[in-house]
Amino acid sequence: MGPIFWICAFVLFLIVEAVVPGLISIWFAVGSLPALLSAALGGPVWLQVALFLVSSVVALILTRPLALKYVNSRVKPTNADAVIGKDCVVVETVDNLHASGAVSVGGKVWTARSEDENVRLPEGSVVRALRIEGVKLIVKPVENTQQ
Repeated sequence: MGPIFWICAFVLFLIVEAVVPGLISIWFAVGSLPALLSAALGGPVWLQVALFLVSSVVALILTRPLALKYVNSRVKPTNADAVIGKDCVVVETVDNLHASGAVSVGGKVWTARSEDENVRLPEGSVVRALRIEGVKLIVKPVENTQQ
C-alpha cells in the first residue's frame, strides 16, 4: 500500500465523519496519518497497518471520554421527559383500535395510547406513563395495590 491509499483513507474517514452525526471515524482518520508517513518513507505494509491500528486505538482511548462529554453536553432534557414513570388519570378512554385517548399528568393533557394494543383504558382509570413516541404518551394500567 502506498501513500495514495492512506491519503484516500484519510479523506474517506473525514467525509464519513462530516456526513454521519456523532463521532464515528475521526480516530481512523488520525490513525491513517502515521500509516501515511510510514508508506511515504517506504515502510512495509505490515508496519503501515500496525501503525494505523495502534494509533487509531490510542486516539480512541485518549479522546473518546472527552469527545463524548463535549457531544453529550449539547443534549438538553425536556420537560416532557419528567412525565415518564408518573401516574396519570385517563380523561378520554384510551382505545388503540380507534386511535383515541388522552391522559392528564402534571396539569397537562397528553394524547395517549396503551402499551398493550388489546387493552382499553376507561376514563377515570389510573395509568403509568412508560415512554413518549412522537407526541403520544404510551401508558399501561397501574396495578391495583389495595386488598
